[in-house]
Amino acid sequence: MEKKRILTGDRPTGRLHIGHLLGSLQNRVKLQDEYDEYIIIANVQALADNFDNPGKVRENIEELLCDYYATGIDFDRAVVFIQSEVPEIDEIFVYLANFVSIQQIQHNPTIKTEIAQKGMDKSTPLGFFMYPIHQVADILSVNADLVPVGKDQAPMVEDTRRLARKFNSTYGMDVFNEPKALFGVEINVPGIDGKEKMSKSLNNCIYLSDSEKELREKVFKVYTDPNRIHATDPGKIEGNVAFLYMDLFNDKKAEVEEMKRRYREGNIKDVEVKERLFEVMNEKLTPIRERRKEAEGMKDELLRKALEGSLKTSDIAKETVEQMKKAMLLEFK
Repeated sequence: MEKKRILTGDRPTGRLHIGHLLGSLQNRVKLQDEYDEYIIIANVQALADNFDNPGKVRENIEELLCDYYATGIDFDRAVVFIQSEVPEIDEIFVYLANFVSIQQIQHNPTIKTEIAQKGMDKSTPLGFFMYPIHQVADILSVNADLVPVGKDQAPMVEDTRRLARKFNSTYGMDVFNEPKALFGVEINVPGIDGKEKMSKSLNNCIYLSDSEKELREKVFKVYTDPNRIHATDPGKIEGNVAFLYMDLFNDKKAEVEEMKRRYREGNIKDVEVKERLFEVMNEKLTPIRERRKEAEGMKDELLRKALEGSLKTSDIAKETVEQMKKAMLLEFK
C-alpha cells in the first residue's frame, strides 16, 4: 500500500525551541517511517519580513538543518527541502491567489496578530500579507494528506482544505487532497515568562541548542505563582509554567502529582520544583544537545541532502502544476 504523504516545516528565522519539539518535531521523527514525509524550510516566506536581512535567513537555514538532525530526523527517510529551490510552489501560489479575497486575508486572525506584533499596521509588505496563501501552496505542491502542526497553526490547515475543495469544485477535477492537521500536544507550550506562546520575538524560549548552563538559568526564571510570597503559602498549579513543563517532560506521573499536592499545601519550595524540573528537562534535552554539536560539523553534508530533497520535491510539484494547468485549460501542447 502506498504511504500517505506528510508536509510540515519551519521558517528559517531562528533556532528551534521546546515548543517546536513538542508541537511538531517529535511527531516528525515518529512518522518518518510510517509516512512519505516532506519537511520544508520556508526561506521565501522568511524573507517576507526579513527582506532587508537575507544573511539572517541564509544562516538560519543551517541552524534548522542542525536542529532537525539533533531531534532525530533522518535525511535519508524524510525529504527535507528548501522552498526557494522549488519554483513550482510560486506558480501554484499564483493560481491559488485567484480563490482568495483581500478581505478574507485581512480577517485572518493569525495574520492580524502577526501584523500587529511586527508593527506593520500602517504599512504591510505585500509579500508578508500574502504568506498564508503561500503556505497553502507549500502543502498542496506535494498534495499532502497530513500536516503535523502545533495547535496555533490549525487555521492554516483549514484554509488549505477550503482552497483545495474550492479549486476542485470550480474545475470539476479532483486535483488536490484535503489534508488534515496532526497535533503533537493539545495546547501551545507557553514561554518561560508565562506568556501563552513561546516565541523568539518575545525572548521567552528554551532552545534545543541551549547549553546545560543556559537551560538551568532559564528554568530558574520560569513563571510560577506570583501570589505565593513564602514557601509555606499554598500555591496555584493552574497557569504555573513550572508544573506545565513538568507535565510535559516528567514521565513519572505519580511524582508530579505528589509535587502538585505538596505545592498546593505549601509544603514544597519553588526552588525545589525548579531544581527537579531542570533535572528532568536536562535528561530529555541532553541527547538532542549532543547530536546538535555533531551536526555543527556536518553542515555541508546536511545542506547537500536538503538540495537533493529539493530536486525530488520539484519533480512532484511539477506534476501538481501540470494537473492544475490541465484543469484551468492552460495546456497548449
